[in-house]
Amino acid sequence: MANFTTSDGVEIFYRDEGEGVPLVCLAGLTRDGRDFDFVAPHLEGVRLIRPDYRGRGQSGWADWSTYTIPVEGRDTVELLDHLGLKQAAVLGTSRGGLIAMGLAATVKDRLMGVALNDIGPEIADAGLEVIKGYLGRRPPQKTLAEVAARRAELMTGFVGVPESRWLEEAERIFVQEEDGVGLTYDPNLREAVLGGGAQPVADLWPFFDAFKGLPLCALRGENSDLLSRETFEEMKARRPDMIAVEVKGRGHIPFLDEPEALDALHRWIRMLR
Repeated sequence: MANFTTSDGVEIFYRDEGEGVPLVCLAGLTRDGRDFDFVAPHLEGVRLIRPDYRGRGQSGWADWSTYTIPVEGRDTVELLDHLGLKQAAVLGTSRGGLIAMGLAATVKDRLMGVALNDIGPEIADAGLEVIKGYLGRRPPQKTLAEVAARRAELMTGFVGVPESRWLEEAERIFVQEEDGVGLTYDPNLREAVLGGGAQPVADLWPFFDAFKGLPLCALRGENSDLLSRETFEEMKARRPDMIAVEVKGRGHIPFLDEPEALDALHRWIRMLR
């Protein structure tokens, strides 16, 4: 675990573990490097690098207008520079996948390959509305256990997930405080998203097409409300060589330790060597 300071003075926390192919894990919008705790023990032969975005996790907060995909992409490149890495692969969950698209379009030479977790060039309105509903707002529950129980009820796209897993997840995306459950990120992230500053450009297909020539993997939760099946099929049509897997009994987002997700990621990692 370490920190580095970005070119605009923001301290970024990151985890750097293991040896092998450098793999930068980029989390979802409100999440941090712990988003990959469930998959990390299953990934061998990789150097797992997990930064917390600015304003999230243990990284420093900044002007909310900088909570954007281009700036977070710049932070990622600066992390590579800090670590002395000319290239790295990226495993991008949701927001992280959008950042990976931006990197492919601007600094493709820094990428060894990309794996996308439940994200594509088109974002379904239903999933976006769900995100806007909770973004920047503390949950009404008073304990993490109550949050876990509520998530087990609300996450209807997930099948066969024990409540213990929901508690493990709640412990990673919220924090227990004296007066209830708090956020692990700057609540002003809501202003960035609702103000449009953190939204992707209207047409991301050219950014997806920028992955041409890179080893590519894409995972979709079978019941995802963010990555539609139609978009997923178009992604496969444009990249027939892509490892494309639908994770059964999962919505947005798969945990990544599901058997079919692990099989896909292992096949993709072998392509990077």
